[in-house]
Amino acid sequence: MTEDDSNAPDWYPVTAPDLEDIERLARAALAALPGMYRDAAAQVQLRVADFAPEDMLDELDLTDPFELTGLYDGIPLTEKSVTDQPHGPDMIWLFRRPILEEWADRGDIGLGDLVAHVLVHELAHHFGWSDADIAAIDRWWE
Repeated sequence: MTEDDSNAPDWYPVTAPDLEDIERLARAALAALPGMYRDAAAQVQLRVADFAPEDMLDELDLTDPFELTGLYDGIPLTEKSVTDQPHGPDMIWLFRRPILEEWADRGDIGLGDLVAHVLVHELAHHFGWSDADIAAIDRWWE
């Protein structure tokens, strides 16, 4: 070990964040939302998986599972009607491996910030925001 190595972090005991770690980061991001959004977001189920299921990828016409970091599965609030037949709970999916891949590729953003960004993007679909609305609200890249 050289003198410069003495300040290097000890990576030997560090393990990759698991599904529960990603969920904890997402729940912390939910708790940090402004009250009016936090209450509505609490009605959406959160699921964390390593990758999107094959049928989901097929439905989106994706062949590479690393292309999908998150997905909103539900009917946006702006489109819901009391006459709608229930199709299941609104759900946000976060996909751990693609999120970790993007985090590693970027190398310039904290994992919690990236998880929060993906979560907010998917919540925006629930709230019925356009991509322009999302960009105006979630300026995480600045």
